[in-house]
Amino acid sequence: MNAELAALKGALDRQREHALGILQGLSQEDLRRPMLPSGWNCLALLRHLTLDVERFWFPGVIAGEPDVTGQFTAGAQAHWHLPETMSAQEVFADYREAIARADAVLAAATPEQETAAWPVQIWPTWRLPDVRHILIHVLTEVACHSGHLDATRELIDGTTWLGGNPYTG
Repeated sequence: MNAELAALKGALDRQREHALGILQGLSQEDLRRPMLPSGWNCLALLRHLTLDVERFWFPGVIAGEPDVTGQFTAGAQAHWHLPETMSAQEVFADYREAIARADAVLAAATPEQETAAWPVQIWPTWRLPDVRHILIHVLTEVACHSGHLDATRELIDGTTWLGGNPYTG
């Protein structure tokens, strides 16, 4: 893998670890507890990262895999809500599988490689031109959502990703 992509992927891997790690030890009830008026919960955010981030951008946009690009439709809903029948273990396993699939796409990519597919139906006037820009976009999104999970976890039981109170020195 190219050194630039390896550096960006390393940063992304740390954010992926963060998203998974901050949720470790939460009960099924806490993982599904609505934390915002919209009904948002931790598992729903992880489902979003699985389908709308890892799967969408890497196998979908970068590699143009038909099972993903077939879902590029205008008005498509983000996957913020998960079926009640889907267990936390399934959500975590799906996220890990999506990461492995995304990593396989990245292993064969170069920074300047153009996308194989673009969801014009979703974004007719906006476009990320290459793998480099997509990786930066995904890294930003996963980092942002890791922060959401941090705040949520602290509200649930006081646990923080870095441990302790950052304000007590």
